[in-house]
Amino acid sequence: MPLLTPGEPANRLWPVMGRMKASLQIIPLERTRRNVRRFLQVPYALYAGDPHWVAPLLMDLEKVFQEANPLFEHAEMQLWVARRDGRDVGRIAGILEQLHNRMHGERTVFFGFFECIHDQEVADRLLGAVEDWARGRGMNQLLGPMNPTTNDECGLLVEGFDSPPVFMMTYNPRYYAGLVESAGFARAKDLLAYDFDLANTPMSRFERIWSKFQKREPEIRIEPVLKKTLERQLTQIQHVYNEAWEENWGFVPMTDAEIQFMAARLKPLLVEGLTQIALEGNEPVGFLLASSDFNEGFQPLKGRLLSPGLFKALPYLLQWKVPKYCRVLTLGVKASHRGRGIEAAMLTHGLRTGFRLGFKRVESSWILEDNTAVQRVIQLFGGEVYKRYRLYGKGVGA
Repeated sequence: MPLLTPGEPANRLWPVMGRMKASLQIIPLERTRRNVRRFLQVPYALYAGDPHWVAPLLMDLEKVFQEANPLFEHAEMQLWVARRDGRDVGRIAGILEQLHNRMHGERTVFFGFFECIHDQEVADRLLGAVEDWARGRGMNQLLGPMNPTTNDECGLLVEGFDSPPVFMMTYNPRYYAGLVESAGFARAKDLLAYDFDLANTPMSRFERIWSKFQKREPEIRIEPVLKKTLERQLTQIQHVYNEAWEENWGFVPMTDAEIQFMAARLKPLLVEGLTQIALEGNEPVGFLLASSDFNEGFQPLKGRLLSPGLFKALPYLLQWKVPKYCRVLTLGVKASHRGRGIEAAMLTHGLRTGFRLGFKRVESSWILEDNTAVQRVIQLFGGEVYKRYRLYGKGVGA
């Protein structure tokens, strides 16, 4: 039985917690295969009975922690678990991302992969372990959660607990924000998720947007990213991604090895026609990355591909069955080409494919709270904020 199911009041555990406090241990873990598997098992007890939690596919998530991940060419990561009376009751990672610090002129350590029972002492000790680790490396700020960077999943869910997360978005109990804030962290930045109805959007609307764009910008062409052309298009994608997002808060450019690593993880799940690249002549100027919400299929797997849930998941993995949502992960245009409607044109192309395939709704996420340009594009298609995620920061004293 879990110590506390998500959303339950902490006072249910107070008598038990009083007896357990003396036995609390914060245990550092090296990133061995065995330790990573232990680290990744922590949430299962915490989310038992929560109908909205979707366990990540473990065989994929383990790759993030392996030395083969090119992130570790310029980053360090330390893992900890919290243990009481023979049970792991929390976890956290500290990430020192040197590229981030060099690019932004900071001395920041990220905390990430945070999971914890509803107990302030456990949260304080876990976050304190990252703080001590950061201080020992001469850093002066904590920021997170990053799992493990801004190029991955990040933020605590603070609004929108009434539905499961879509593919590659975070999820957590309501009480997590309170634990982090009570540990001395303050809001650093909010990340927004927009939702809009695709099934009932008239196709004539898409055609009208596309027709006007073609007349105004005949030299811009929109090409789909296909599995057979992905390798060739990766250089173009990386070029646009690193330039279009370079001014965004917290952005870190992806290296050649990192873009290859990410592409290898996502290629089996690529739904052709959803992802688009915009070109002017031979110059890539914009990029839209969208995906099917594979979480709808992953949920029965409980993190393990070879499980009884595979029979329910297989139709989604083989793209025979279409989930309710598709997700727009990234939408950006190089600064030199903004204000010309390229974002809307790419989105129109992607959404026409989504409509044809049978998706009912679209989530566009995550979008920085102050990125009003992209927000206006999403609102043009009827998008409304329905989930909010928060990044927290804290100064680290000497």
